[in-house]
Amino acid sequence: MANTAQAKKRARQAERSRIRNAGQRSNLRTFIKKVTAAVDAGDKEQAQAALKTVVPVIDSAVTKGIIHKNKASRSKSRLNSRVRDMA
Repeated sequence: MANTAQAKKRARQAERSRIRNAGQRSNLRTFIKKVTAAVDAGDKEQAQAALKTVVPVIDSAVTKGIIHKNKASRSKSRLNSRVRDMA
């Protein structure tokens, strides 16, 4: 456990950040699942609409430090490929 006042404060800040980041990460995953569900259902229009909403969410997660920029690029690319490859 933290002994100094500085370490105690950092522990409090880290816990608040962890909770906030977990919520944002969960929100990101939810948006990604919407695209995946639309692709699996075969609804191209809904998949394209979901893709348009998820791209800014992914970019925002990078800005906030939730995910790495390479992971964001990979996710966007894979989702875009799945939507494009629909019949």
